[in-house]
Order: sequence, then structure tokens, then C-alpha cells
Amino acid sequence: MKAVALLSSGIDSPVAVYLMLRKGIEVIPVHFRQDSTKEEKVLELWEILRRYGNLGEPLIVDFTEEHVPAFERLKRLGKERWTCVLCKWLMIRRACRIGHEVGARAIITGDSLGQVASQTLENMYIVSQASDLPIYRPLIGMDKEEIVSIAKRIGTFEVSSRKEPPCPFTPRYPIVRGSPKEFIKILRQII
Repeated sequence: MKAVALLSSGIDSPVAVYLMLRKGIEVIPVHFRQDSTKEEKVLELWEILRRYGNLGEPLIVDFTEEHVPAFERLKRLGKERWTCVLCKWLMIRRACRIGHEVGARAIITGDSLGQVASQTLENMYIVSQASDLPIYRPLIGMDKEEIVSIAKRIGTFEVSSRKEPPCPFTPRYPIVRGSPKEFIKILRQII
């Protein structure tokens, strides 16, 4: 079976990819490029991860194509607190499209319940609505220490831990428990 994976330069998503490769899944990594530092790290992570299974060439998506205009419209609406949820929703939607193009049967993410704004149960429900493919979250019940331990063991931790510019779009107070109905209303105004 083939799946598309959201692959960032962080600690979690490379571990999620590794766990799915171990299960025999053919993984096509998709990275949303914000800057060259993160993209370089993703390519290094890809080199490490491809040792563990059938890992396709990474597909690099320009973050500015869809995300930045949507964030600008969100800001004009005074709904900046929804930026992280919208960001993940857009990533899942694009990964789903790519998945259909490459014959994938699922999407893989590095979500771990409750770690950040887009990874609360309520917000994961909202972003899941962007896909008609199932979303596998192999880290969902792990705590950060467990994930870091695996990252160290497989050789991705050092690369993922290197300093990089923070996301310039993260709001000061992101929505933590989003309402699906409110999100749909917002989407209708910006997409």
C-alpha cells in the first residue's frame, strides 16, 4: 500500500514516517517549503529515512502558493487565531490531492495528541475533514519523550533539532478547541 506523508523538518513527522515504513507502507513524503533551511533539513531527513523502507522522492510544495494568500484573508477577517488550524487543513487538503494523483490510499502525519494548537482532539477533527483519504497518526498516543527516543535511535533527532527560523505565521494565541461550524463559516469566506 502507498501513502502520502506530511514531512516537516521537526522531530515528529520523520518518526511517523519511520514507523509506517517499518510496517511495509510505501511512503511518498510531501514537504511544504517555507524557507531553504527547513527544506535542506527535510532532504537530510529523507536520506536517513530511505534506509528504513520504500520511501519515494520528496515532493516539495511551495507554501506561498496557497497558504500565504489564505492567511492574509484570515487576517482581514480578524480570525488570525485560526491560522494553525487553517494551515494544517490546507496541508491535508493538498496532501489528499497529491495522494489521489500518485495512487496513495492514506495520508500520514506526525500528530501527537495535544502537543500544539492543531493537534488537539477538536482541531484534528476539523483538519481531518479536508481529506477523503484516511489519515494515519502513528504517534497519536505517544508523549514527546517517546518520540524523541525513537528519533535518536533512528538517527533523525540531530538533524531535526538544529535551529531554524520559527514559523512567521503562528498567532500569539492560537485556537486550541476550534468549533467545526465556525471553521466552515471562515472557510467559506476565504477559500
